[in-house]
Amino acid sequence: MYITDEHNQRLPYLRDKTSKLTTSPGCYIMKDKTGKIIYIGKAKNLRNRVTSYFRKGQDHLPKVWKMVSNVNDYDFIVTDSEFEALVLECSLIKLHTPKYNILLKDDKGYSYIRVTSGPYPRLQAVLQKFDDGAEYIGPYTSSYAVKQAVEEANKVFRLPTCTRVFPRDLKKARPCLNYHIKRCMGVCTGEFSEEEYRTVVEQAVDYIKNGSSQSVERLTAEMERAAENLEFELAARLRDRINAIKKAAESQKIIDETVPDCDIIAISQNVEIACASVIMYRGGRLTDKADYYLGDSGESGNMLEEFVLSYYSMKDSAPKTIILDEELENAQLIEQFLREKYGHATHITVPKKGHLLRLATLAKSNANEYISVKVGRTGREVAGLEELAKALGMSKPPEFIECYDISNLASTDMVAGMVVFENGRPCKKRYKRFSIKTVEEQNDYACMAEVIERRFRNYFEKTDEGFATLPDLILLDGGNGHVNTIAPVLKRLGIDVPLYGLVKDDKHRTRAIATGDGEISIVKSRSAFNLVTAIQDEVHRVAITYQRSKRKKSAFTLELTSVKGVGEKKAARLITAFKTKEALKKATLDEIRTTAGVNAEVAQSLMDIIAQL
Repeated sequence: MYITDEHNQRLPYLRDKTSKLTTSPGCYIMKDKTGKIIYIGKAKNLRNRVTSYFRKGQDHLPKVWKMVSNVNDYDFIVTDSEFEALVLECSLIKLHTPKYNILLKDDKGYSYIRVTSGPYPRLQAVLQKFDDGAEYIGPYTSSYAVKQAVEEANKVFRLPTCTRVFPRDLKKARPCLNYHIKRCMGVCTGEFSEEEYRTVVEQAVDYIKNGSSQSVERLTAEMERAAENLEFELAARLRDRINAIKKAAESQKIIDETVPDCDIIAISQNVEIACASVIMYRGGRLTDKADYYLGDSGESGNMLEEFVLSYYSMKDSAPKTIILDEELENAQLIEQFLREKYGHATHITVPKKGHLLRLATLAKSNANEYISVKVGRTGREVAGLEELAKALGMSKPPEFIECYDISNLASTDMVAGMVVFENGRPCKKRYKRFSIKTVEEQNDYACMAEVIERRFRNYFEKTDEGFATLPDLILLDGGNGHVNTIAPVLKRLGIDVPLYGLVKDDKHRTRAIATGDGEISIVKSRSAFNLVTAIQDEVHRVAITYQRSKRKKSAFTLELTSVKGVGEKKAARLITAFKTKEALKKATLDEIRTTAGVNAEVAQSLMDIIAQL
C-alpha cells in the first residue's frame, strides 16, 4: 500500500525533519497527534530507517501503512551501538506498550492428566482438578501437551477410549473398529482381568511420567521374567507393547530424550493477520505450547525478530537453544541480548534436516492451525498460501490469485479461461471466459497476450466489476515462453503484479513454477504444490469446458446455415433465443420464422433440419 500526503498531511514536515537526522544507531519513537507513543523501533542507521517510512511512493504492508498514516511526530535516542539500540528498544516497548508493536499476553491456565477411579480406570486430559477419587498428574501449563501425551499413551498401550462402562458392558456387544485395527486391547471382550488391565494403565502412566526409554527397560525386564516363568502369552503382549513404544518413539514428537531443552518458534500469516506458536521442550519432552495472535501481517523476518524479542523480554528464563523456521537478520545481536539477560549462552538455529526440522515443522503447523481458526480457513489453505509466497519471494501471502489458460482445437474455437482464488479458495463469481478475437491461427502466446490486454484494459476502464480488483499474483498455464511474452504486456500497461508460469510434466501434472529465465521447484513444499495444482486443474477445466461448448455451438450453427437463406447471423439469433436443441425442436413454425426473420418456406426447411439434429 502506498502512503501519500493525502493520507497524512504531516508527511512533508516529517520528511524534512528526517533529512537532518543522524546516521548513528539508535531508537525512534513514533507518536500520534495526541502525543501518545504508537510505535518504537531500532536502527543501525537512524536516518536511513526512518526515511523508509515517509519516502514518497513507498509501498508499505498494511500494518506499517496504518502506523505511518497516524504518525504526527517522532523522537529519537542515539546509542553507541546497534546492540544498545536493541536493548533500549526492548525496554521502551515494555514500558510504553505501543499500539503497533507486537505485544504479548501470557494468560495461560493449567491442565491435568486424570486417571479415573474404579476397576477399569481411563486416561483423560482435563482442565480442572476435582475431589472425585481420581488420580491427577500435573498441573501442566500446556493443555496441548497434556492432550498429546494422553492420546499417545492411549494409542501405544491400546487403552479403550470409547464410552462403554466396565465391567458393566463386558461381553455385551461386539468390539468396535479400534479393536480390529489394533488401536484398542479389547477390554470389552472380557479377555483381560481387572488386575491385568490395571497393570497396563500403570505402564501407560509410567510412560507419560518417565519417557519411552525407561518404559522400554522396565517392560523388557517384565517380559524376560514372564518368559522364564513360561507365561508366554503375557510375554508376547509385553513384546508387542515394547515394539509399539519403539515405533511411536520414531515418529512422535511429545517424548524424545534426544531433543535438547529448547523453544521452537514459528510464525504464520494469512494475507492480513499473523500469529506465532511456541513449542517448549524440557527434559526430553514437550512440556508446553503457546499461541499468540499478532494482529496485522507484515514482513515475516521482521515479525519473527520482533516476536522473539517481545517473547523473551517478558520471560524469566530461556533455554540454551531456540529453533526457528527461518533466518533472522540480527540473530547474533539477539543471542548477545539473551546471554546478557539470562547469564548463559543461547543459540538460535534454523535446522535444515533431521528431527529438529520435524519440530520446526510442528511449530509451523500449529501456527497455521491457530490462524486458520481466526480467518475461517483450513490449516492446509493457510500453509499453501504462505509456502507459495515464500517460494516466490513475496513479502506476504497473496489474497487474490488469477490464473489463465488457452484452449483450442487447431485454429478453431480459440478461447481462454480465467480463474480467481481468494485466500486459497476458488472465487467462482470472479471467473471469466474469453473468445479470442484478434488471432486467426493457433498461437498460444498471441492468444494469451490478447487476453491479458483485454483483462487489464477492463480494469482501467472500469466497465466490468469482475475486473475491478487488481490481483496479488498472476499465473499462466505455460512455461518461460508465456512469462516472457506477457511480462512486456503488463509493463506497457503499467501493471506491477508478480507474474509466473505453471509448468506441467509429460503426464500433464504440475511440475514447477516458471520465472521467465528458469524454474522454481515446489515439489517439496507440499501445501504450495497442492494449491498450485488445484489452481492449474481448475483453470484447465474452465478453459476446456468453454472450448467444448463453443465447438458444439459452432457445429450447431453450421447445420442451421446449411439451409438456403440462413446465414450465421440468423442462425445465431435462433441459438441465442432458444439456447438448446431441445428447445428449438419444441418451437413452432411461427416462432422460428419470427425469431430468424425468414419466410414460412425457409422456416419449414429449418424445422426439418432441426428435427434431424
